[in-house]
Amino acid sequence: MDKNIPQEIERFDLSVRIQHIIMFTTFLLLSFTGWGLKYAYVQPSSAWITIWGGAKVAGIIHRVAGIIMLMDFVYHQFYLLNLARKKDLRLTIVPMPKDVIDAFHNFMYFFGFRKERPYFGKFNYMQKFDYWAVYWGMFIIGSSGLFLAFPVTASMLFPAFTTQWIWDILFIMHSDEALLAIVFILIFHFYNEHLRSEVFPMNWMWLTGKMTIEQLKHHHPAEYDYLYGKDKKK
Repeated sequence: MDKNIPQEIERFDLSVRIQHIIMFTTFLLLSFTGWGLKYAYVQPSSAWITIWGGAKVAGIIHRVAGIIMLMDFVYHQFYLLNLARKKDLRLTIVPMPKDVIDAFHNFMYFFGFRKERPYFGKFNYMQKFDYWAVYWGMFIIGSSGLFLAFPVTASMLFPAFTTQWIWDILFIMHSDEALLAIVFILIFHFYNEHLRSEVFPMNWMWLTGKMTIEQLKHHHPAEYDYLYGKDKKK
């Protein structure tokens, strides 16, 4: 290996790591308290909700965690704007037509019809989907959650003819999208980032922010070539 190439790189800076910790901590709190509240009078959720001090305390925790999560999300937008201001923002997380081709090639590789992995950049198509799913979730869960948390204020935004059904729709939006998010995180995100054999039982990148050069070269060859390709060595 070239002496100018470090053994590892910082993939996520400290700010991103803190944002991620706040996001998954509030997500867990919202998941535990939210589903306990939805089935507060049905076993075994009625026993689970007592762990949080009852429905009233769990409701307060749920609302506070939701507001903190939304603030974290808003801060992330300013973080991106600051990167753009410093001209450090690369659009590597934006979905591109190449991601569709990469997904097809990846399935071909898994089934043995291709000998090489796709030429992934800094983020592959699964990681991009993982990232942008948060935006969709924030729009659906966040907006409906705010309306449900502050019904008196929110009621002024809705026409009178919607009062018979708007709250039921908001509740369904909030709880069903939350269930989708929980299942997605537990199965898709958690497996891909932590339960794969090469990182099991934990990928510590969420804490250190660092990735070895060998991992970068193996999983994100296009990014490796962008940073340390032939032109970079001259």
